[in-house]
Order: sequence, then C-alpha cells, then structure tokens
Amino acid sequence: MNEPFGIYIHWPFCSAKCPYCNFNSYIRPNIDELRFATAFRREMESLRIRTGKRDVVSIFIGGGTPSLMAPRTITALLDAVYTFWSVLPNAEITMEANPSSVEVNRFRDYRAAGVNRLSLGIQALDNIELKRLGRLYNVAQALYAIDLARTIFPRLSFDLIYARPNQNEIAWRKELEKAVDLADHLALYQLTLEKKTAFYRYYMAGKLKLPTSEMAASLYEMTQEVTQARGLPAYEISNHAAAGAQSQHNLLYWRYHQYAGFGPGAHGRFLEADCRTVTITECLPERWLKNVERRGHGIVHEEYLSQEQQADEMLLMGLRLCEGLDIDRYQLITAKPLPKNRIVELQEQGLIEITDNTRLRATAKGQILLDYIIRSLSVT
Repeated sequence: MNEPFGIYIHWPFCSAKCPYCNFNSYIRPNIDELRFATAFRREMESLRIRTGKRDVVSIFIGGGTPSLMAPRTITALLDAVYTFWSVLPNAEITMEANPSSVEVNRFRDYRAAGVNRLSLGIQALDNIELKRLGRLYNVAQALYAIDLARTIFPRLSFDLIYARPNQNEIAWRKELEKAVDLADHLALYQLTLEKKTAFYRYYMAGKLKLPTSEMAASLYEMTQEVTQARGLPAYEISNHAAAGAQSQHNLLYWRYHQYAGFGPGAHGRFLEADCRTVTITECLPERWLKNVERRGHGIVHEEYLSQEQQADEMLLMGLRLCEGLDIDRYQLITAKPLPKNRIVELQEQGLIEITDNTRLRATAKGQILLDYIIRSLSVT
C-alpha cells in the first residue's frame, strides 16, 4: 500500500454549458449544498472501508464549476477527507474555478479552507474567441482572476484551448506568449469535437470549420517551442510547467497510481485485496444523491481489471508523459514484458526511445502519433 493515493471530488454544476464541453456537468437554478456535502461525506465514509488507511498526496476538486460553491461547502468536503484518510502535510489540494465566478472574499476563504493550488478555466485570451467558446467573461476579467489568484494561492494553473476554428499561428502565438508569463503551470489542449456537444452538431451540419491536421500539428509544434523557450516545458502531451510546478494529481493518474473518486460521474482506481478495482458513480446529480442517501454510495459500476487491461491503461497513461513509462513497474503490474519486436519497429521509425534502460518514451515525432504507438504496443 505504498503507492501514492489521491482523492478526486466532482462538483457537477455550472452556470452554463459550453459548446465544446462533454464533461459531466449540469445547470441547476437551486442547489442544496448542505445536502450534497452531507452525501459526499457519507460516500467517503463508505469507500473508506474498502480503501483502508491511505496517505493522501493529492486532493482535486473538479467539475463542473467548484468555485460556484460556498466556501463553507469546500471546507466541509476537505474536512471529510481529513476525517477518513491521512492527508500528508505537503499534499497538493487543487480546486477548479472560472473567472466569471471570482470574488475576492471567496478566493481567500477557499485558501483558508486548505486549497493551495487553483486551476482556472481561462480557455482563451481573446474576447471574440471567448464568446465563441461560450465563456461568461472577457479577457479583462480573466486577467483579473489570474492576478488575484497569484496573490492568494501558492500555486496557479490555467487552461487554454487551441486549434480553434479559423485559428492561425500568428493568433495563437500572441495568446501563448502572453500566457507563459502569468502562471507556473499551463494546460494547453487542442480542441476536439466530442459527440453530444454543440460544436459537434455545428461541425456535422457544416457550420464549424476546424484547422487542417497539418495546421493543428504546426500549432502543436509551435506550442512546444514557445513553452520550452520560456521556461514552461511540456511534462505531458498537453501540460507544461516550471521546474517543481507539475500537477501532482495529474502525475498520479499518468503514473498509474491509485485514487478514489466521489460525486456524480466520478471514477476511482485503487487496490482492493491485491486487485485493481474500478469504480464509477451515477452521473445524474439527483439520482447520485438519492443513491448515496439510500445505500451509502453512488457507485453504479465496478470491476476488477485484468492484467491485460492494466497493461493497456498503463501504456495509455505512461506514454503521455515526457519522462515516459516505467518499464520495470509495467512488468511488475502486468506480469508481461513489452513486445520487443514492436519496440524495435517503433524505434526504427523514430517514434520511441528507451532511456537509461528503465523508461520507454515517445520522441517528439512520436508524440504526434501517440495513438498509433499505443495500438502497436497494446496487448488486447
């Protein structure tokens, strides 16, 4: 049980549904926060019996828009975690927030509750693009939120989306060069069209045009160049950080460590009786709430992963990291060696490399073709 252990808490409510978003989020005019906080605590108590004692290295409150919660609700959620597990003194405690829900007193209260890292969903530093993305604030408000967060929280990250409709290299470079001076961590995602989103419907109706694959690749390469030159190199396909500022919670996922998930639509992966257990909770908030009140948890699906399933998941996660996949740990968990003939083929294609005889990682060329590499090495 010496693996790092994390806690994920999902607050599913938003002020509006963005046209690109397929996250488990809902718009509700009235939310009984006390009732939900009580349910979160009860679900944690139930799952604590299954996880046993753990030392928590990271807590992540995501959504949805957690910054719509009253500070006392954040305090109640974190108090529940501290009640049922041992939270290490240097644990990273992250909360997501949007600039439209920024208030000076709330930020200070969130910090007082124990949040030590804020993740702001900025998404763009251009007013026209913010409106297209369905965001409820402008660039001035976004910059205010960033400046405010930097004075209150020890660590700050924010997200930007690129490869947006009609975006070119000049426009993206302008945004990116502004962004790299504002935080010690950036999450830079290419826009992807997910089914059941408004953008997907627009695209299928011919009303939305995305950059070509060649332009998207060029934007990706420029992103790597600019962030590397400005002291925020990539440590994962889409995440960039100054030295020591990497997201410990995200590293926990990508290094295939353990975590428990709470709230509507949350996932968990943890060892139980030497088996890696997957838990998935009910997505609909009202149904999740009733399930927890009735039987102590909102889990609607769970399974024990086979070694083959773990092998594929570990590849999928580990090869996203610039440090690569820990080969020895892969073989320990999966009881299978990596396929040598396929590794040789991928090396000859210049897509992967082995460093220090301990790690397998994608090259700069391979990072753009990561799906192909994973398919080539997959055991299922």
